[in-house]
Parts: sequence; structure tokens; C-alpha cells
Amino acid sequence: PKVLGELGLASVDLVLADLGVSSMQLDDPARGFTFKADGPLDMRMNPSRGLSAADLLARISRERLAKLLRENSDEPYAEAIADSLVASRSRVPIATTLTLAAAVREALAALPARVREEAGDDPVRRTFQALRIEVNDELGVLEPALDAALDVVAPGGRVLAISFHSGEDRIVKARFRRADDGGCTCPPGLPCGCGAVPEARLLKRGGWTPSAAEIAANPRAASARLRAVEKLPVPRAEDHR
Repeated sequence: PKVLGELGLASVDLVLADLGVSSMQLDDPARGFTFKADGPLDMRMNPSRGLSAADLLARISRERLAKLLRENSDEPYAEAIADSLVASRSRVPIATTLTLAAAVREALAALPARVREEAGDDPVRRTFQALRIEVNDELGVLEPALDAALDVVAPGGRVLAISFHSGEDRIVKARFRRADDGGCTCPPGLPCGCGAVPEARLLKRGGWTPSAAEIAANPRAASARLRAVEKLPVPRAEDHR
């Protein structure tokens, strides 16, 4: 709304929310997003604001750390990784990307060899993702952003969101479903009697996923899911009589 006000616009026809992090950021060791090279464990989109990932790891409780690993990246080994990171920071600060990666791998050392082989570096990747999401409050700002997008789109306009992990997708799915049914609380299959008023309609249930050809050309698109809604006209007063 602030940007539209500066442009002198009351509404727009389309809002596209691309929730991914740019490859340029991910691949820059100085930003702290990658464990392919050593670098400071920062992970802030805006390095001048908030706590870095290193600061977060230095003070977070074991319980809170395990919880954010589960919620932000569906990490199956969240408890073991949280134990390892807390133990590691008691010996040496976890201040670089490779130090963090080593601590995560150490957590998996007690697992059977077959399990470690199947997991590969996925637990490291998921741990980096979970911390990045927490540092930047990515999930906390998402629903208010979708609310604002639905507010500024004109009737007939569309709001689209591309998510790249299940935490984001759950929020987008729930918000778009609420826009589609107006928050109806009536039993499924019965006419709505609760007075819910839809504000948009889903363009496709389940959304769109990339084709095999697209994934081959851009492997980072593999987890992407696009969901979209179309804004409905504002109901007239007589429609509620």
C-alpha cells in the first residue's frame, strides 16, 4: 500500500510473490547462506538489522532450536542436531558456515551408516534453511503480505505466490483457501449458513509444480509450487439481504 500510494495508484491487477532467495545471495560465501565455502554465519537479508545466525545460535535454547528445525524445514533429526549444536557452541562459537555444517554432520555420526548415506547433506541444507527463515522472520511476514496483496488487487485481478518449502506453502494454501471460502465454518457439503463472504476464487486446487524439463534446466525449481487466486467483485449490500 505504501508503494502504491507513492505511485498514485489505488489498486493493481497482479501481485506475484516469489518467496525464493536469489541464487546470487545463496552462492555468495560472504552472506552465510551456503556451506559449499567457508564464510561468516550471517544469513540476514539486510545485514544492518537484527541478529545474525551466529548470534542466534549463541543464545537460543536447545528446545527452541529443535522446534524451529522441525517447523521451518521439517527436519527429521531436529532433536539430535539441536543437541549437537548446543554441545558444539560450548566448546567453540559457531561463527562460520563450515563450523555449522561440521556440527550438523557430527550429530548424524551416531546414525547407522545406511541412514547417513541416504541423508547425505540434506540435514545440513535443511538446518541452514531453518536458521535463515528464523533470522529473517520469513514465515512471520508472509501472511500479512498476502493480506496486503489481496487488499490492493482490483476485482478480476490476481494474487500469485511461489513457495519453495512446506512451511511457506502451508501459509499460502491456508490464506488462499480462506479467501476462497470466506472462512466458512459450515459442515462440508451443506449450504453456507454462517454468512461467510469469499473474497477471491482459487484458480487451481493444489497449484502448479515445475515440469521435469524445467527441473532439469533449473534444479533449484524442484521444490517450487505456484498457487493463485482471482479477486472477486465486492459484494453489493443487497446481496446480503
